Amino acid sequence: MDAASLFTEIRYWLAWAPDWVTSIILLALAVLIAYGLHAIMFRALRRVLPADRLFVRILFNRLHGPSRLALIILVVGAVLPAIPFPPAIAAAARHALLVALVVLLGWSALAATRLGASLYLQRFRIDAPDNLIARKHTTQIRIVERIVATIVVLFTAAGILMTFEPVRQYGLSLFASAGVAGIVAGLAARPVLSNLFAGLQIAVAQPIRIDDVVIVEKEWGRVEEITSTYVVVRTWDMRRLIVPLTYFTEKPFQNWTRESTALLAPVHLYLDYTAPIGALRRKVDEIAEASSLWDRVTKNVQVTDSTADGIKVRVLLSARNSGEQWDLQCEVREKLIAFLQDEHPDALPRQRTAVEGAGDDPARLRAAALAAGE
Repeated sequence: MDAASLFTEIRYWLAWAPDWVTSIILLALAVLIAYGLHAIMFRALRRVLPADRLFVRILFNRLHGPSRLALIILVVGAVLPAIPFPPAIAAAARHALLVALVVLLGWSALAATRLGASLYLQRFRIDAPDNLIARKHTTQIRIVERIVATIVVLFTAAGILMTFEPVRQYGLSLFASAGVAGIVAGLAARPVLSNLFAGLQIAVAQPIRIDDVVIVEKEWGRVEEITSTYVVVRTWDMRRLIVPLTYFTEKPFQNWTRESTALLAPVHLYLDYTAPIGALRRKVDEIAEASSLWDRVTKNVQVTDSTADGIKVRVLLSARNSGEQWDLQCEVREKLIAFLQDEHPDALPRQRTAVEGAGDDPARLRAAALAAGE
């Protein structure tokens, strides 16, 4: 049964209704038929294709929406000429179908971009211990994907607007006066363009990558997401810093994992001059050998400073990544403090007061001590 016969049948059962109601019902039936055909087709494909494969799941997720819209456009486009709409409504329906086609093209381009990015990134794992290469490729692909998505959205919006005759005429007038309009448009689009070029610069030079450990505005955190306009930094207490892309191309910041995830874990102790450095070194060796957080690369104990009140001892150990570095620092600090408290309490910081001229008289010594305390 073609569209004209279906319209005649519906008109027979809805003799009481005007033609425009019958036309809308026929159009709605066309959309429902397309929707049902799409659901049946995808269900059949899911049974035929191996659903446990990651490629198939990604393919279905990315192409489900665009394919459904394409089938609706196809069915409605086939039925529309047979529906006796008034000329004005028929023209509006054809224009809506054209807009839907432009949206379909943009949506398909977005789906293809995301599908390609997802399939490419399946080869890399961010959660691996040594993930420098994975972070490099993930950062580049994600930034390029978002830039392409932004361009596709802009072109799709421009294509939709150009289907309207007044907008098209206005565009021609803008081209005729391109001088002033270009300056105004450039000033209006400066933030967008600056972030776009900053994204390209970050994708190429890569001062930051996904999962990098950075210090931004005196906040320690990890790069969680890089979008086309901003960077999301997750701090140690699970807060999120939203930083513009241009920040990382214009201002200094710290990147702890620029070339490698391995870091040094320094622990500083402020001790008395009587502190047994040899025993402290042996204890550090014992703690390091027993710890799974130490990567067996760097281990050092040094007296790095001395003042009138005591000495500063630096214990230096290396760890595989920033998370283990922090845990290793806390572990070594806690165990060394406990060791000094239990076995060498005299090595802990203290202040001495020298009392002169009091002789051996206990009363005078107490008086002098009280005076020194005041």
